[in-house]
Amino acid sequence: MTFRIIAAGALLAGAVAFVAACERSPAAPTGQNAGMSASAQVTGAAAPAAPLSAAQGRENIMVNVHDACDADTFNAAIGAGTCVRNGGVNFDEFVAQLTAHGSAGAWHFAPGVANASVGETFLASNTGGEVHTFTEVAEFGGGIVPFLNQLAGTPNVAPECNALEPDDFIAPGATYKETVDHKGTVKFQCCIHPWMRLEARISSQN
Repeated sequence: MTFRIIAAGALLAGAVAFVAACERSPAAPTGQNAGMSASAQVTGAAAPAAPLSAAQGRENIMVNVHDACDADTFNAAIGAGTCVRNGGVNFDEFVAQLTAHGSAGAWHFAPGVANASVGETFLASNTGGEVHTFTEVAEFGGGIVPFLNQLAGTPNVAPECNALEPDDFIAPGATYKETVDHKGTVKFQCCIHPWMRLEARISSQN
């Protein structure tokens, strides 16, 4: 167990360090850039769930990305900077919840289901203290941290999680934007905490 926690810590700490480095670098991508599809971007501040311009005729759908990490115990177990919020669920309790239930309830997308129209934009706002992703996947699966995949019962990694771009990581306080361009059912998950999921039914543009 100790080895697995250390391995998970290395991966999580690496993701945290990667995001921090991107934010510090003057060459770090901002807005819509070549590293992402034209329909997705990350902004540094949480955006309100408000309509876009009337000319566009599209609306934003707010998704709150929640966690409840306790900075002292998460940073001690995984690495400095892993969690930047005060108080919450300590790391041992987090692992215990995952072991018992395959998920930790405070780590979730809200809402978990949604209805939208083609052309509307999901705004995934990270209100927690850890780095997350809001990644569209063909099917729900595991993420990039084997230790968490094992505890969550998701051993098969979603292929999209193995192809993450720098801008796919959402730092605490940041917002990720994803515009849907096709109708049907679309699925989003966090590629770090794979039990964090949202399923949306997309209809034709009104």
